[in-house]
Amino acid sequence: MRTWMMSSVLAIVAAQGASAAMAQDSTVAGPQAAAPTPLAESADQPGDIVVTAQKRTERLQDVPLAVTVVSGERLAAAGGINLEGAQNLVPTLTIRKSGTSLNQSLFLRGVGTSTFSIAGEPSISTVVDGVVYARAAEAFSDLVDLDRIEVLRGPQGTLFGKNASAGVINIVTKRPGPDFGGSMDAGYYFGNGPEYRVRGAVDVPLSQNVRSRFTGFFSDYDGNIRNQTTDSRVNGYHRYGVRGMVVADASPDVQFTLIGDYRRARDNCCAEVIGTAPTGIAATLVPTPRGDETRAVRQNLITRTNETAWGVSLQADATVGTQTVTSITAYRDYKNQEIRDGDFLDQAYVGLNQLHDDGPQTGNTFSQELRLTSPQNQFFEYVAGFFYSRAESERTFVRTDQVCNRTPAPTTPIPCSAAGAPASTFPQGTAVFGSVFKNFALFTQGTFNLNDDLRLIGGLRYTADQLDVFHRRTTLLSGPGINPSFGPFSGKATSTNFSGKAGVQYDIVPESTAYATYARGYKGPAFNIFYNLTATGTNVIAPETADSYEAGLKNSFLNGRVILNLAAYYAKYHNFQANNPDVVAGVVVTRFTNAGTVSTRGGELDLIVRPMRDLNLTGGLAYTDAKVDAFRAPVGGSTSGVIPSGTELPYAPKWKGSLGADYRIRTGGAVDFQLGVQGSYQSSQLSQFDASAAIRKAATIGGYGIVDLSAAVVEAADRYRIGFQVKNLFDQSFAAAIQSGGPGGSYRYIIPRDADRYFGVVGSAKF
Repeated sequence: MRTWMMSSVLAIVAAQGASAAMAQDSTVAGPQAAAPTPLAESADQPGDIVVTAQKRTERLQDVPLAVTVVSGERLAAAGGINLEGAQNLVPTLTIRKSGTSLNQSLFLRGVGTSTFSIAGEPSISTVVDGVVYARAAEAFSDLVDLDRIEVLRGPQGTLFGKNASAGVINIVTKRPGPDFGGSMDAGYYFGNGPEYRVRGAVDVPLSQNVRSRFTGFFSDYDGNIRNQTTDSRVNGYHRYGVRGMVVADASPDVQFTLIGDYRRARDNCCAEVIGTAPTGIAATLVPTPRGDETRAVRQNLITRTNETAWGVSLQADATVGTQTVTSITAYRDYKNQEIRDGDFLDQAYVGLNQLHDDGPQTGNTFSQELRLTSPQNQFFEYVAGFFYSRAESERTFVRTDQVCNRTPAPTTPIPCSAAGAPASTFPQGTAVFGSVFKNFALFTQGTFNLNDDLRLIGGLRYTADQLDVFHRRTTLLSGPGINPSFGPFSGKATSTNFSGKAGVQYDIVPESTAYATYARGYKGPAFNIFYNLTATGTNVIAPETADSYEAGLKNSFLNGRVILNLAAYYAKYHNFQANNPDVVAGVVVTRFTNAGTVSTRGGELDLIVRPMRDLNLTGGLAYTDAKVDAFRAPVGGSTSGVIPSGTELPYAPKWKGSLGADYRIRTGGAVDFQLGVQGSYQSSQLSQFDASAAIRKAATIGGYGIVDLSAAVVEAADRYRIGFQVKNLFDQSFAAAIQSGGPGGSYRYIIPRDADRYFGVVGSAKF
């Protein structure tokens, strides 16, 4: 709190003490330079796409790195409400969907971090209005009042630092307008379970120099899977939240932006269907397996996640001479309760145990960034600053079994509760564990404009990390999935690192810019702190580093009507932090370790075409070859669990692409008509990262493509709109994840909502 107050006061004092007040340069990053919409609606010539990918406001075509921009309007037109919907619009982005949000992960260019550890960090940083989200789970919340998403590929540690060794998802929300006004959106979706969505926003000027914007949202979805045991739908959600932003111009040179948000989510997701036939007595205990077309489970505990999150941030922007000083101070609080049916059956049977989990987790994050930004269009342009964060998490995880066995094993299912069944035992263990990440960094990045066409780029970041962890498990009775009591254990890891970036950029002609860069990525130390921790898992996991090379060509033709951006890259990750399969006491487990070395290479294409005023075409294509170079056995573990060299990385489809079009038919009357189509395709991808070739084959998600359609009636002045959407027109079924470990040796599938055809009616009004 003291840091917050001091940074804000320093920014104010610095601005008021400037000898000459100057209006803020519109080219400098900050609230005064709010980004326009990606494509101008009112003229034949499209407007510039503006991004803040380098901590300052710039044209997309001027930024020497691979960036994909998705506007809020485009995501809404595709029916998306979070990053899961955005992955169909960004070919290099994939998502690992899991039973609960705590275990979900983002991947870019085939690289991401999947771990159950509370002391491991994501490889892809999610930043919302300049605030870094410390936990991967926070990235999957609803996107409220979205202006745009900027997807930055490859290591971005020089400017973004924390958790950015594989890329950044930079989310920018809408800012308050100068006049009173607002909007309301409502939607009803049906076809694979009913859903209701309501969102509203209002701009309220509080004075001539103070503007505010308030947003609320509500969504309720029954789910796309039938739980035959409870006779209810699951894989749905119930969510609501509010968000507010106040922007105050304290003087011509000082602006404050205060943002607060609160949300709650009650998701009964995600039930894992049994997609392959179990062996033995389990064969008759699950709904008929139909691979990724299975839409039913039989489970007596509904897997679900309860989340509550809130946060507040204060940004101060001050012009000091020709420079801009920016301070961003933030505090976030996050609570998540994971409840999971881990046996995937309706009750315990003789020889088939019941396993239930309940794992509430709490966490909070404080962060402070202070930076100095030079003007643009001078010989040397730069951004420099420091960053500090402290992220604390603690979890209490309870696992309960019901076990009844006999010899010989029965040949038909016998419930443990049936007369004559062996007496049940109820193993139980409770683990309390947590982590505290502290991160401090100094950074700078500059551009030397050698002449009108040639620029040299250089950046450096010094990072100091400290990680403290603890773990204690109290076991009343050991059993399946419950190890004996352990601990208390405490550990500490520290690390310092220099990372950076170097590159060259050259304007071949005014419409074409080429660039080549080298970036050094870094992700701090970790521990494998999870429920079943044992002494073999208490080693420090060393920092992960990456060497990345990228070359690109950004082209703008026909006065900006055609934008074609190309990129090629190669990156090698050392001490790659990953869940590495291992065999312990004859049981296959996964450990979060320094698995070894991986690499990724490929090419990308982003395309925007506007052949005429009311026709927009957008698309992208990515080729990704991400694979294991060399893995090693975990420290103290078996070599039989090592994943062989050449194995493709999970969630890294070789080919992925998207193509969309929207066309507005202007009638000259009171209403116009708008038509849209969006298609996406991806080749097969590995879901379970495993040493066994047979398991990898069974856990491979086949390639698929989906097509969405939309049509709308739009009031000529854009004040009212009513539309109809068809999602997954051809009813293409697919799985979001496939994992082994189901009853009787079966495989568990997670089926996303978009794996079925469904329909939506949406309406919006502006005032």
